[in-house]
Amino acid sequence: MLLDVQLCWQSCQQVENSNKLKILQNLPNIKQLQKHKPAHITYQSNSRNSSTASVLQPLTLQSSHQQLKACLIFTPISCCYVITVQMVSYFNIPFCSHQQLSPEERHLLDSIAWPETPHVPIPVSLNTTSDPAHSTFTILPVRGGGQWHVGDELEALIQLRDFQGRPKQFGGDLVIARLHDQTLLAGVAGQVVDHLNGSYTAVFPLLWEGRAQVKVTLVHSSEAITVLRRLTMEQPGRVYFKSLFRSGSVSETTVCNVCLPPTHPLCNYTDLHTGEPWFCYKPKNLRCDTRINHYKGGFMQNLMAKEDTLFQSGINMKVSIHASGSDNVTVLPKEQGQPEVRSSTVKPEPAGYYYQGAWRALRGATVHQFNNPSAISQCLTDKVVHLYGDSTIRQWFEYLNSVLPDLKEFNLHSGRQNGPFMSVDLARNILVKFRCHAPPLRFSSIPTSELHYIANELDRLVGGSRTVVVIGIWSHFSTFPIVVYMRRLQSIRRAVLRLLNRAPSTLVVIRTANLKALMLYETLTNSDWYSLQRDKVLRATFKGLNVRLVDAWEMSLAHHLPHSLHPQTPIIKNMIDIVLSYTCPQKNG
Repeated sequence: MLLDVQLCWQSCQQVENSNKLKILQNLPNIKQLQKHKPAHITYQSNSRNSSTASVLQPLTLQSSHQQLKACLIFTPISCCYVITVQMVSYFNIPFCSHQQLSPEERHLLDSIAWPETPHVPIPVSLNTTSDPAHSTFTILPVRGGGQWHVGDELEALIQLRDFQGRPKQFGGDLVIARLHDQTLLAGVAGQVVDHLNGSYTAVFPLLWEGRAQVKVTLVHSSEAITVLRRLTMEQPGRVYFKSLFRSGSVSETTVCNVCLPPTHPLCNYTDLHTGEPWFCYKPKNLRCDTRINHYKGGFMQNLMAKEDTLFQSGINMKVSIHASGSDNVTVLPKEQGQPEVRSSTVKPEPAGYYYQGAWRALRGATVHQFNNPSAISQCLTDKVVHLYGDSTIRQWFEYLNSVLPDLKEFNLHSGRQNGPFMSVDLARNILVKFRCHAPPLRFSSIPTSELHYIANELDRLVGGSRTVVVIGIWSHFSTFPIVVYMRRLQSIRRAVLRLLNRAPSTLVVIRTANLKALMLYETLTNSDWYSLQRDKVLRATFKGLNVRLVDAWEMSLAHHLPHSLHPQTPIIKNMIDIVLSYTCPQKNG
């Protein structure tokens, strides 16, 4: 991590090297450095001593949040010195066991590796960064001339340029694309290929007759992704957690996380069955077994000078790229004997598409429409539905409660964010339950007795043909090194295998990540780029298992509604239709 502190003098004379460390140690800002807070502050001084040395010996700083090793580098700029403090966060030192990767984990990380992104000089200048306003895309014509037909594959060439209008020379930007027609309520996600030279190709299957319009969006520039990568690597503890300890009238609060530096005694809450690590600093006057809750402690925004300019909604984040020429084509019906136009870049393999607002799967079971409460209730009769995960899964519980008048929620007096929740339809013998996953969890206060790991919950299930299990876990892991998420999924995968071994007829459904609206805070904690990396890991982890997938990523990308962490009701309805179609497949489907 690099933090800049700027020291200015009234003349351009320099300060003796022997005085530099003394000056820095006397700065009131040193406490901010110790607390891992932003440290770009200008101080005025009357000192006029001179010398030319530029680098000091390493300095070690300690705080309750982390142990830091800082190398102080002084660089003269005009009448100022910019002091660069290079810090090593506690997630990069040996006592964090998740740093040791197995060969399988390394192979998985290599398989989802993102292209190299450029170094970003500090302070940031937007001049050489990706600018959607100067970038364009072009729909490539049918090879050999002719017209487009259903079954063909359409390509759009995307050229990114910087804020000075110059073509970019490298890849690594996050670009998304969809093909849609608002009148038909039709849409499909495009597959985007990075050519690593500033150009990209979006490929779409043509699936409906009529108008098909291309929309291309720059989610993040490659320079922004450089910053997101650095934040995860150097500052994974920027979202931190706390727990309250209490015994009688004595109470204390301490910091908790997946990994903590042993600057103070630790309470080790690593799960004995899954091996999932979790630690809190031990209270000074209470035992570790007096911990009563878990909650999000806060968020530390540790950006360097002008890095926030890389994350401006409407300027360079989630902004549409315009077409150079027409942005749409007319698609004719498929003709007998007509050879299909295939992409020479990549074969698009979307999970499905929308038509008339309904999701049509292109692989897996046929999706049927459950448009009234009686159809849903009939499908769920004599079923137990277990929903495990984050708030995007809680949304499914809330949806079922809202559309099924006979499904009554039993008041467990739980917090509305975290649950647990339970609803029953006694007449039809339907039971629907929701439980949130265990930390890391950015919810408000949760009793420690309700912190349950999904793998342990699965091991308690009998399973069988009347059991539906839905798992969705991704959003709360975005600020941590991806190996933390990998290992959580691996423990869940092992539990799923055990469940299917003892009860093969159990239906297990996995919900993927989805796109969301982005402002600065959401980006630094839950960027679509973070979600995409975890989405790739999730798919790879459960590949080959007898589980079903709800592709929330494509379903949010292909739909005309704006992206949201919690998708709007029409998208949720289509997701539930997929689960119900798996639960109650129609014989003629």
